[in-house]
Amino acid sequence: MTTITEEERRAYEYADLPRLMGMMTGDEKHGPAATSTLDVLWVLYDRVLRVRPETADDPGRDRFLLSKGHGPMAYYAVLAAKGFLPVDWLPGFGSYDSPLGHHPDRTLVPGAEIGSGSLGHGLPIGVGTALGLRAQGLREPGVWVLVGDAELDEGSNHEAIAFAGPAGLERLHTVVVDNASASHARPGGIAARFEAAGWSTVTVDGRDHDALYDAFTLAHPGRPHLVVARVEPKNF
Repeated sequence: MTTITEEERRAYEYADLPRLMGMMTGDEKHGPAATSTLDVLWVLYDRVLRVRPETADDPGRDRFLLSKGHGPMAYYAVLAAKGFLPVDWLPGFGSYDSPLGHHPDRTLVPGAEIGSGSLGHGLPIGVGTALGLRAQGLREPGVWVLVGDAELDEGSNHEAIAFAGPAGLERLHTVVVDNASASHARPGGIAARFEAAGWSTVTVDGRDHDALYDAFTLAHPGRPHLVVARVEPKNF
């Protein structure tokens, strides 16, 4: 494994992410799925999440779960920019002997909390993680789950939504990246479903970093929190 220096960790900024993503080539990249998440991922890892490469195994760390795992290029680029994995891994993306698969593998990708890509699993896992941390008396770690809007077509998410609100899982945060790719309409918008289950919700421009930061850090005592990050339509 390539050693990552502190200088390399500091070498990359948001403006470098398109170049880092451009290093990943090949088929089945799910480019729109990846680029729709880029700004959300950057703001979380740059300004919100309490986790660094050296604390990736610390029980007190925040947990980030990429449920939208079928488009992981932006995730890998951000992890590389923040020093979790070597930049020179990126060109091998999706190849036979690369740890960077088309779906993240938590046993191969440093910093990845779950293996994901099969839609509808991340939010239920996030609920279980938040419950587990609470049962251990760990009140500080936040649990963050990134979900795609089309993923909400999966019923398992709605069971998790319905449970988390009454359970008062205030350390659970869900970010839905809305690129208008869902198959089924939701009268009142995505946030209405979560609000009905007792969640705190806010909807913002998914490309506006300050708006995202304000939404991510909004106080929501006693309730889980939803941020809907609207971006350009997938087929735009």
